[in-house]
Amino acid sequence: MSRTLEGENVIKISFEYDLDILHKVKSIHGRKYHKKYNCWSAPVRQETINLLLSWGFKLDSKLEQYKQKIEDRSNKIILDGIPGLKRKLYPFQARAVSFIEDHKGRALIADEMGLGKTVEVLAWLQLRKDLRPVIIVVPASVKLNWKKEAKNWMTNPNVEVLTGGIPWEPSGKIIVINYDILHSWVKVLKRLQPKVLITDECHYFKTNRAKRTKAIKRLSKGMDCIIGLSGTPIENRPIEIFNIVKILAPDLFPNWFLFGKRYGNGKHSRFGWNMDGASNTEELHYKLTKSIMLRRLKKDVLKELPKKQYSFVPMELNNRKKYEFAENDFIEFVKQYKGVTAAKRVEKAKALVMIEALKQLAVNGKLPQAIHWIEDFLETDEKLVIFTTHRSTIKSLMELFGDIAVKLDGSTNSDRLRQEAVDKFQNDPKIRLFIGNMKAAGKAITLTAASNVVILELPWTPGALRQCEDRCHRIGQKKCVNIHYLLAADSIEEHIANILDKKSKVLDAVLDGKQTDKESLLTKLMKIYEK
Repeated sequence: MSRTLEGENVIKISFEYDLDILHKVKSIHGRKYHKKYNCWSAPVRQETINLLLSWGFKLDSKLEQYKQKIEDRSNKIILDGIPGLKRKLYPFQARAVSFIEDHKGRALIADEMGLGKTVEVLAWLQLRKDLRPVIIVVPASVKLNWKKEAKNWMTNPNVEVLTGGIPWEPSGKIIVINYDILHSWVKVLKRLQPKVLITDECHYFKTNRAKRTKAIKRLSKGMDCIIGLSGTPIENRPIEIFNIVKILAPDLFPNWFLFGKRYGNGKHSRFGWNMDGASNTEELHYKLTKSIMLRRLKKDVLKELPKKQYSFVPMELNNRKKYEFAENDFIEFVKQYKGVTAAKRVEKAKALVMIEALKQLAVNGKLPQAIHWIEDFLETDEKLVIFTTHRSTIKSLMELFGDIAVKLDGSTNSDRLRQEAVDKFQNDPKIRLFIGNMKAAGKAITLTAASNVVILELPWTPGALRQCEDRCHRIGQKKCVNIHYLLAADSIEEHIANILDKKSKVLDAVLDGKQTDKESLLTKLMKIYEK
């Protein structure tokens, strides 16, 4: 078995016939068989080289030098760090930073959801502080999350989030804006002469006639550094990725029509051309990974990942005035009794009622954005487990997603119905969502068909959270489990989350062998509002 480097970005893979090795080579992303030369090839990636070495392949001298070069570059980022970066990158994330830098800030990062595409880009922005201002265009449901992550990872990022209404002259160095309002801001943003454009979930501008697509094309014109992010595999709907590829590498594919015919299984009918299928996806993957795209799956970097990863995703409230009115009432109540220590049992009971009302207002106000987040997640074709507490929330979600979801709550009152819901989620590919009440679905069931969990409402104890996330993190789970907390920004939900986890790592209280009961959480909440 031998390895040789063919061209700058392609590995030639030669081996004597071995069925086991053949299957392994076929599992490489972007691999291609060359009948004429009776060999395989794959784009040069450190993950690919490491896989080949683990399978017993040997590298020729040229590829060995290349391997050492990319290892040295990535290791420098890993060992020396990026000046000003507040947290440590995983090795595969450092390799993504290196990839973006190698491609001079012009790349498509297509890592699977949960691997940290946002972090990889922010780390590169910290590395290249000379490139400002930066425009980051995102779905509305993650706009606040980008601001939060920039502050968590970068030193003095100076982030400004743009909202609807009449455009003003932004002063931030990193400007975050959602696709829906971008068309109104293009002229203002162009005047800033931005150095970098980042497009999150770049399939959002797949339709050429859409305002957002026209706005992205106008904004990107003349910019040197453009980064597209998408965790959606190109095998699903390749046509969705055409516009970002055309912006990043204009000469790679001639035009939309030929691309759609070749890779979108283009078919003509009496209604016109339909390009929403998929064809020749291996060839497309090969061309993209050879040029501008970096894509890793969880299984590719599983050894580098923790068993669980947590993220807090802030959601905007659409009932902010109503929420603040109720919150002010609660603050006055707390001040009246000077905190919980002076309150009698009847007042504590009233405090609990007011807190539950605030929690209900928070979940109602964030639900539209949470639904958008869930819809974006479903683009990945993975399954998702959602835990909540109020029956009304479950009802709203089932009304919207009922054809692809099962539920398990207090109304699922027999063991047979419970097991049917679990079995459907575990075994039926059409069932993408499991929507469960924390109390009813937080114990004694296995949901390992999913490696992603959403906590939509917070309970009173960290133990209840641990029970919920462990429905997916069980024996048989072969992936890192991602737990996403969709929290209403600047609300009682953030206070509760901080109490349950003072160190911003979910469930530290439980992991340290401590328990937080309802009474102590109430006490801490009232002390927060007393201040």
